[in-house]
Amino acid sequence: MLENDIFKALSDPTRRAIFDKLAAGDMNATALREGMTISQSAMSQHLAVLRKAGLVREQRQGRFVNYQVDPAGLLLIARWLSKYRAYWPARVDKLKALLKDMDQ
Repeated sequence: MLENDIFKALSDPTRRAIFDKLAAGDMNATALREGMTISQSAMSQHLAVLRKAGLVREQRQGRFVNYQVDPAGLLLIARWLSKYRAYWPARVDKLKALLKDMDQ
């Protein structure tokens, strides 16, 4: 599971919507499709991409499958973002200084 896989999976607006729904709690594919105009097979394909990227995991209960956000995928995103966290304050400070100079 790589950051590229995660960002590629989340680049699709339908997958982002599915991921957002799962952030509220576990759901099955039927519940995830509510309010969306996609087929069951399309939902299965989107869930497969999210699972492969490590963002979603499934939990089987008999013949039913519930999906949930996989914290390991979120940890990879957080680690990737942390590399850039130190970068932004200095850049914002430079931008503020530049804007202040432009006002004068």
